[in-house]
Amino acid sequence: MQSAIPVHGHLLEVDEDSAHMFDWDLLRNTSSVHIMTRIAEERGMPAVACLAGTGLPVEAVIDPNAEVTARQELTVVRNLLARFGDEPGLGVEAGSRYHISLYGPWGLAMLSSRTLRDAVEVALRYVELAFAFGQLAFEESDGRARLIFDDREVPEDVRGFLTERVMTGIQMIGKELFSVGIPVERLAFRHGGPEDTSRYRDAFGIEPEFGAERNEFAFAAAYLDLPLPQANEWARGTCEQMCRDLLARRHARVGVAGAVRDLLVRNPGQIPDQATVAADLFMSPRTLSRRLSEEGTSFRALLDEVRQALSEELLDFTDMTTEQVAARLGYAEAASFIRAFRRWKGCPPQEYRTRHGRMVTRVPELV
Repeated sequence: MQSAIPVHGHLLEVDEDSAHMFDWDLLRNTSSVHIMTRIAEERGMPAVACLAGTGLPVEAVIDPNAEVTARQELTVVRNLLARFGDEPGLGVEAGSRYHISLYGPWGLAMLSSRTLRDAVEVALRYVELAFAFGQLAFEESDGRARLIFDDREVPEDVRGFLTERVMTGIQMIGKELFSVGIPVERLAFRHGGPEDTSRYRDAFGIEPEFGAERNEFAFAAAYLDLPLPQANEWARGTCEQMCRDLLARRHARVGVAGAVRDLLVRNPGQIPDQATVAADLFMSPRTLSRRLSEEGTSFRALLDEVRQALSEELLDFTDMTTEQVAARLGYAEAASFIRAFRRWKGCPPQEYRTRHGRMVTRVPELV
């Protein structure tokens, strides 16, 4: 099944069966949970009640070395909304407390970027290190830049709150990247809105649209290429490496998913199909699909993950052409690889290489 997702002014075709699935067991730091418990306590709800069902002790939310899963954080959000879900703009209130320092190396990489465009690029590349539930995409056209939040994977009972939290978090990042902030030209939500929208107007400076076709945060594209006041290429490079290392640790696969991933990377020149992997694991393809689903993933998602990681390694550290990389990753033709790479990184492989300082002369790339 094909769909089109707008990124960098292009409509990218995405195979929805192989598109990235949100990993509910992905680890994240406890800053977000701490914010939720503070909001609860301010309204008379004890932190222990806000953490009910998570298995987390109260002291864990203030431990800088502690980590929680997205699933645990979702439980905290549900506990909060069970008591205070009728409060207008509660998601906006939560999002207003997300300062760039809470995001660790992800936030610092944005802060040290050369321009807002570069900051957006690094934000999307390592968005799993943020506190979003769902997918972010970027679109630029007609003099406007737009950040699109796809909330379709977010459970309906928490969708409005978490979408508002993400959009307000974007606004807070903008204010910290530019001391005067970035004027919002359009703010749209898919969910319905409350009668009292004062909290939204105070946070964004405009009246939001509710019941829209998509969640959209739009601003003038002219801001994209303005220099950021704290730009530092060395710092950004260091923070990006920290982001890569942190994601690698958090994505370490265990169980059946780990076994599948090991088989997929065993020989990058001959990536096996699902039937072959299932046979190697002494189970049927249907059983393999069920076991992976129980672990919150799929064979296609793992294959996509492995191909993305290997493609970046091959482009960064070898002189292989696009066609050679595509063949090494098991693609029948380079065009299929280029489409996939655009989906992963928002640009074709050749442009990715140029941005990362690769100056090797190579054959012209397909488009």
